[in-house]
Amino acid sequence: MKIIILINCPDQKGIISSVTGFIHAQKGNIVYLDQHVDKSADVFFMRLESDFECVDIEVLQKKFDTELATRYQMHWSLHTDMKKPKMALFVSKYNHCLYDILSRFNSGELSVEIPFILSNHPDLKYIADQFAVPFHHIPFNKENRNSSEKRQIELLKEYEVDFIVLARYMQIVSSSLIDLYPNKIINIHHSFLPAFAGAKPYHAAFERGVKIIGATSHYVTEELDAGPIIEQDVAPVSHMHSISDFISKGRDLEKIVLSRAVKLHVLRKTMVYNNKTVIFS
Repeated sequence: MKIIILINCPDQKGIISSVTGFIHAQKGNIVYLDQHVDKSADVFFMRLESDFECVDIEVLQKKFDTELATRYQMHWSLHTDMKKPKMALFVSKYNHCLYDILSRFNSGELSVEIPFILSNHPDLKYIADQFAVPFHHIPFNKENRNSSEKRQIELLKEYEVDFIVLARYMQIVSSSLIDLYPNKIINIHHSFLPAFAGAKPYHAAFERGVKIIGATSHYVTEELDAGPIIEQDVAPVSHMHSISDFISKGRDLEKIVLSRAVKLHVLRKTMVYNNKTVIFS
């Protein structure tokens, strides 16, 4: 069994030796360890992977909490590979990110379960059918916002969804949903945030004569497009490119950046602190 432990706590001496010693004492074999110290905040971060031939998870968690977590004032979480996380996909009418994620899932690249795809439009049901994933059409507008959000939450709870991916879902996510999934809703923004945010970033970038365009994947917070950034990438452009070229290049970036962010989240390689992320390699 593989176990991943994520830790952040005030920086102090002895943390790494104490944690590795604990794993050894519990007959675990450490296969990966990465750590980072935010010197300005004086905070220590660590991600540790270890293999166990036989272990009682509840007993291990209690021992870790009493022997280490309390002493070092740790915020920590423990994860195993015994159960794949359940990922819900929210989409609207754009299909490029949805196709990309489902293709990666179908090829075994993403170790997740996809209980359903949800959309505020019926247009992409044919893609869900192609990949044999249940599709739920929940119309969303000012008049039915409350009832639609209620239905979304009912579905998420019914299928015991662990996290949500907004694969170009063109609606603002409600605070009630964000509260249920803090740092567990991943969005792809069609711009290199924080520049050129808004409805037409490629047009704004074109008007400014930029030499690169980009895409940004981030966790969703109540402040629009201002959540902790997980992954970004850019592509070079020039005066020779048209707006349609910008859009084409941008959509390629969106697929790549979103898939990277999802992988990082699934592999437990992201930690959020003060609206920023620590991303482990």
